Amino acid sequence: MILLNLIFFNYSNKKNMKNSLNIILLVVGVILIGYGLYTILSPNTIIEVGPIQIKENDNGIDTQSVIIIGLGILSIAGAILLKKK
Repeated sequence: MILLNLIFFNYSNKKNMKNSLNIILLVVGVILIGYGLYTILSPNTIIEVGPIQIKENDNGIDTQSVIIIGLGILSIAGAILLKKK
């Protein structure tokens, strides 16, 4: 609720807008990095037939995961640079 208040109700004050943008960039960055790491570390295929499970664990790092993690890092870096201004 506090985040929504910062985003939608405090447009008159630029400092509050900067703070809300920092919060949004940090949250998005953490989510993107977490999702990128999840896609790298999680098994890709799971087949369950009764008591038998088949897992295909492709530990190779694909391009999409690297791009997602990179966007997360850029988002966090943007939040830090915006806070310094």
